[in-house]
Amino acid sequence: MRDRDCAHRHPEEHDAKRHSQSFRMAFVVGTALNAGYVVVELIFGIFAHSLALIADAGHNFGDVLALLLALGATYLTSTPSTARRTYGLGRSSILAALVNSALLLIAVGGITWEAIRRFSDPGEVGGKTVMIVAAIGIVINGVTALLFFAGRERDLNIRGAFLHMVADAAVSAGVVIAGLLILLTRMRWIDPVASLIINAVIVWGTWGLLRDSLAMALDLVPANVDPNAVRKYLEGLDGVTAVHDLHIWPLSTTRTALTVHLEMPDAAGGDVFLQQVCERLRADFQIEHSTIQIEQNAEACALAPDPSSLPR
Repeated sequence: MRDRDCAHRHPEEHDAKRHSQSFRMAFVVGTALNAGYVVVELIFGIFAHSLALIADAGHNFGDVLALLLALGATYLTSTPSTARRTYGLGRSSILAALVNSALLLIAVGGITWEAIRRFSDPGEVGGKTVMIVAAIGIVINGVTALLFFAGRERDLNIRGAFLHMVADAAVSAGVVIAGLLILLTRMRWIDPVASLIINAVIVWGTWGLLRDSLAMALDLVPANVDPNAVRKYLEGLDGVTAVHDLHIWPLSTTRTALTVHLEMPDAAGGDVFLQQVCERLRADFQIEHSTIQIEQNAEACALAPDPSSLPR
């Protein structure tokens, strides 16, 4: 048998560190802007008796927590591996995304309960105040979203932050519309209806983040990797007669690992062959950390499939 871990030839840990550092200031600025806006929104929401503003403040506070967790995760992800943390702390970014989505859904439940209660006892709402404060939110959330625009495709944490901010800008626009309708119609039930619509937008935007982060936490193959295509590529390599014990899982929200056993009776797989395979896995499937074991006799491998269990 012949083992090879090709990942050490690639600077993916350095890439992850540079990637984290480049967006760390974006998280700091975004967190500061949103924290200040939460205070303003909460004060004016109470002053104007607007549940829509208070609901949006609760949502934005969840975003502040989300940004803080994501900021901490970007720092932990960039820490080097150790003898005990052999993969580093990359999975902290997955856990941060999972916790963020769960916190948002919990907040939605509380706001929804209060909105339903408000239908029976709607208070007086200051529509003009609601419009002004929400309009400020459009600007703040839009600027913050732009800070994460460039990294949204590569990192689930950054994608989560970007989607949160875009959704917030849209929600703030909805609150402006609600305030205008209240001014024009004097219908106070518009406020709890607006808060329910806000909650629906939050759930819609959060569900995908919850699904993807939970899948990563459970070591499912990352969504950007097609496991069947990977297997087909490995099975088509010269000299490979079978592929088994193939595992693909996320090391973090930006790094993917693979281990596999390749049956090669002629033992044609040398260092050059293994390096070429790892390079292709990285270039074509975004798998940065590959460990490949070459086997001349699969019967000697305890992890080889039992021939009687294979489909006929």
